[in-house]
Amino acid sequence: MFLNPGARAFFRDWETVANDTVAILRAETGRDPHDRDLSDLVGQLSTRSDDFRTRWAAHDVRIHATGVKHFHHSAVGDLDLPYESLPIEPGSTTNLVAYTAEPDSAASEALSLLAIWAASQKGTTATSAAHVAQPDQPRG
Repeated sequence: MFLNPGARAFFRDWETVANDTVAILRAETGRDPHDRDLSDLVGQLSTRSDDFRTRWAAHDVRIHATGVKHFHHSAVGDLDLPYESLPIEPGSTTNLVAYTAEPDSAASEALSLLAIWAASQKGTTATSAAHVAQPDQPRG
């Protein structure tokens, strides 16, 4: 998000996602202030990203359990996906985030196309891996 230049193209509303991400991260550090990995992550982002550092200094804390995320995927275009964040178990800090698309919506069609595209990429990778794993086999 903050160290990947492609994130601004992928998240169509990057500013909102960046603000939300930092606010959630701040909430998590408040929940466990002695978490060394989390502290190291905040330190790394603070030293390497002006965007992160500015948002971190705002001290915004919030967690969104529902909403809509706006993505741009290079293969299928824009995706507007409602989401819901659900705890894995009561009291857990680990959540499952479920994204959905209304049937017959543009997002649903784009996800179907993305699934087909991903399956074709997976098949290509599997075929290539099989040829590498068995170099003495005739290739057809």
